[in-house]
Amino acid sequence: MTAPIGEIIRAGVIFDIKNWENSPPNADNLPEVIERLFTILSARNINHLLVGGVALLSYIEGRNTQDINFIIAKSALNLIPEISVSEENQNFVRGNFENLQIDILLTQNSLFDWVSNNLAVERNFGGKMVRCVTVEGLVILKLYALPSLYRQGQFARVSIYENDILLLLLNYAVDIDKVFSTLSPHLLATDIQEIRQTTADIQARIARFSAQKRNLEENK
Repeated sequence: MTAPIGEIIRAGVIFDIKNWENSPPNADNLPEVIERLFTILSARNINHLLVGGVALLSYIEGRNTQDINFIIAKSALNLIPEISVSEENQNFVRGNFENLQIDILLTQNSLFDWVSNNLAVERNFGGKMVRCVTVEGLVILKLYALPSLYRQGQFARVSIYENDILLLLLNYAVDIDKVFSTLSPHLLATDIQEIRQTTADIQARIARFSAQKRNLEENK
């Protein structure tokens, strides 16, 4: 069982060194804020899928996260006026719910819609069952994001996403051919080629880790 979502995000705020010098959001009330958000989603029958850093942390130990990410239909956002939108494009909305940042992938993107409908599972967060993306879905979403991050020169985020993919592939069996079959209709051929090379590099690193582990065990 994973820790409650509110505690995950609270820890992310508290342990971010950047917040030690600035004025961080009130971290102590984040568990209550999260509970109110999920109550609204449930009460208003809003179909949502948990993705992003919180979803990742239900599968592997990894980086801290200070926001929450969902896949939601754009039309459903009209039912949540409590979310103040600060940024929006055809695939993405960023907003704030009280002192909580929310990033939303929109189902008008056909890949996000497909992931929401096909790669969902119930995960336990502190006793609360939440509709969450699968490991395969996380790998797909992170690979999908990489070409745009490459073009924008956001190499810090690229490094984080590639490490997330490495940890997922290291700990779980994922059918990479199936992943690329899903991604191919949604990305340029050149982008597919680039992330195939990235994935091959990650798999080579995993193979080296496995070989080193075997050598250590054999030499004990």
